[in-house]
Amino acid sequence: MLGLPKSTEISKQLPKKAIFDRFKSSPAARKLFDEQISRMSIAHEISPQTVAIKASADVLAVYVVLVILKTPDCDKKNIALLSKLIEQRMLFILAYGDTARLAVYRADKVLMSESKPLGDWKISLSGLDLKAVWENIIATVGGIDLAGGKDLDATIEANDRRDKLQKQIAAIENKAMIERQPRRKWELAEELKKLKTELEELTDG
Repeated sequence: MLGLPKSTEISKQLPKKAIFDRFKSSPAARKLFDEQISRMSIAHEISPQTVAIKASADVLAVYVVLVILKTPDCDKKNIALLSKLIEQRMLFILAYGDTARLAVYRADKVLMSESKPLGDWKISLSGLDLKAVWENIIATVGGIDLAGGKDLDATIEANDRRDKLQKQIAAIENKAMIERQPRRKWELAEELKKLKTELEELTDG
């Protein structure tokens, strides 16, 4: 899968019950998980034992986990939960029918790709060591531009802040359109000005 070398292929089931029994997750978390996820397995291991790429101090291997979904969507809470329960670098393939999305967990955030046919997904293993390979995989999934030596975590934070600002701006613009009181309308305009300035600074940066 994903155009990865055959040498990385493995097939190891990840029983849901065994994971939850071991880590004692909350009933609510387990319910959401069971509602959306049918089964899981480790499909690939990217490590010095399977490819000619050296490990780094903090990344010894990257695992590709195939997640078969019961529903078209997968709540990000499920990916965050799995990432916390299993302390490994994991690239998730969220498969539903013939389509799939990719997901990773980084900087306390779940990044998800668009959905497209599973056979169309290709991941390249680029980087001098597994840390660089892992960061490039994250950038691919999250649509992050790391050109010019940009820091991955800082870029994720900036992108997250940009998304929040855009939602805030849209919400305040809607409020301003229906606001009748001149003073409140002026306050909303000032708030908009500040948020748009911050957004421009983030975008230019």
